[in-house]
Amino acid sequence: MLMTQAPEIPQATRRRHDREIVALAVPAFGALVAEPLFVMADSAIVGHLGTAQLAGLGVASALLTTAVSLFVFLAYATTAAVARRVGSGDLPAAIRQGMDGIWLALLLGLAVIAVVLPLAPGIVDLFGASSTAAPYATTYLRVSALGIPAMLIVLAATGVLRGLHDTRTPLYVAVAGFVANAALNAGLVYGAGLGIAGSAWGTVVAQCGMAAVYLTVVVRGARRHGASLRPDAAGIRASAQAGVPLLVRTLSLRAILMIATAVAARLGDADIAAHQIVLSLWSLLSFALDAIAIAGQAIIGRYLGGDDAQGARQACRRMIQWGIATGVLLGLLVVAARPLFLPLFTSDSGVKDTALPALLLVALSQPVCGIVYVLDGVLMGAGDGPYLAWAMVLTLTVFAPVALLVPAFGGGLTALWAAMTLMMTMRLLTLWLRARSGRWIVTGASR
Repeated sequence: MLMTQAPEIPQATRRRHDREIVALAVPAFGALVAEPLFVMADSAIVGHLGTAQLAGLGVASALLTTAVSLFVFLAYATTAAVARRVGSGDLPAAIRQGMDGIWLALLLGLAVIAVVLPLAPGIVDLFGASSTAAPYATTYLRVSALGIPAMLIVLAATGVLRGLHDTRTPLYVAVAGFVANAALNAGLVYGAGLGIAGSAWGTVVAQCGMAAVYLTVVVRGARRHGASLRPDAAGIRASAQAGVPLLVRTLSLRAILMIATAVAARLGDADIAAHQIVLSLWSLLSFALDAIAIAGQAIIGRYLGGDDAQGARQACRRMIQWGIATGVLLGLLVVAARPLFLPLFTSDSGVKDTALPALLLVALSQPVCGIVYVLDGVLMGAGDGPYLAWAMVLTLTVFAPVALLVPAFGGGLTALWAAMTLMMTMRLLTLWLRARSGRWIVTGASR
C-alpha cells in the first residue's frame, strides 16, 4: 500500500499524530454514544404508558432515525470542506463553507416537514404498524418531524466544529441535550399529562436547544473572523453536490442492513431475535471505530488543504495502525464479555446458542472493520465522495445475492453474518485499492 511504501514515520511525528487522534476521537466517541440515548430515554418513559404507545414509538422512532441518518452527509461533507479551508489558513472561508452546510440543512429539514406532516398516517401504515399502535406512531411522527430542521442543523454544525478540530463542544452539547430531553419528556408525559405527544415535544425542544447552542458558537466564530452569515446560493448548491455521493453511499449501506434484517426475519423467531442482539453490539462497536474515522476526516482534510501530501500519507498510515489495534482490542473484548453480554438481552438458551457463533464472527472481523472505518474517514476527509459511492454500490451488489441465498441453501444466522463479514471484506478491498492508488490525494483549499 502507498502508506507502507513511505519512509518510516519519525517517532515525534507518530506521537503528534497519536495525541491529535486521541484528542479528536475520544470526545467524538462520547458524542456518538450520547445520540442513541435519546431514543432509549424516550422508550423508557413511554414504555410505562402502555404497550400500544411503546409500539407506536418504536415505529415512529425507526422512521425518524432512518430519515435523519440519510442526511448524515451534512456532517461528513461539511467536516471535510471546513478542514481543507482550515489547512489552507483561511478561517473566514472555512466558517463560510460551514454556513453553506447549515443553510442546506435548514432547507432540507423544511422539505422533510412538508412531506411528513400530511403523509404521516400513510407512512406509518406502510411500515406495518398495528391498528392500536398506528395512532400513537402518527402523533409522535408528526410532532417530532417539527424538530427535523434542528436535527439536521445539529448535523451540519457538528461537521463545522469537527472541521475546526473541535470535538469537545459536540460532546458537551450531546450530553446536555440528553439530560434536557430526559427531563422534558418526564415532565411533559407525566407532569403535563400529554402522553406520547409530550415525549415528542420534549425531543423537539431538546433538539432545538442543541441547534441554538451550535448556531451561537458558529455565529460567534463567523463574527470574530468576519465571515458572512447570509445564504449563498452557489455555496449551498456546492454543499448539496458534495453531499449527493455520500447520500448514495449511505443509502447503499442502509440497504445492506435492511436486507440482513429481512433475511434474519425469514430464518425464524430465534434467528431474528439473535440477529438484533448481534446487530446491536455491532452498532455499538462501530461507534468506537467511527470516532477514529471522524478524527481522520478532520486531520486529512487539514493536511490536504495545507498542500501537505506527505503529512496526509503519514497521518493515514498512523490511523490505519490505530484502526487495526482498536479492532483487535474490541474483538478480544467481545470474546471475553460474551458470557456476560448475551444474558443482558435474553434468557432463552436457543437464542443464545444461535447468537454465539455470529458473535464470534463479529469479534474476528473487528480488525477488518477497524481498517474499513479509518479508510472511509480518510477518503471522506479527502472529499473523495464519488469513489465512496461507487464502492458502496459495488459492495451492495456483491452482498445482496449472497445474503438472499442464505435461506435458500438452509443457512442460519451464522451464514448470514458470514455474508456480513464478506461485505466488510469487500469494503476493505475497494477502500484499500483506492488508498494504494494515491488518487485521493488532491491538495488545495478545495478539491
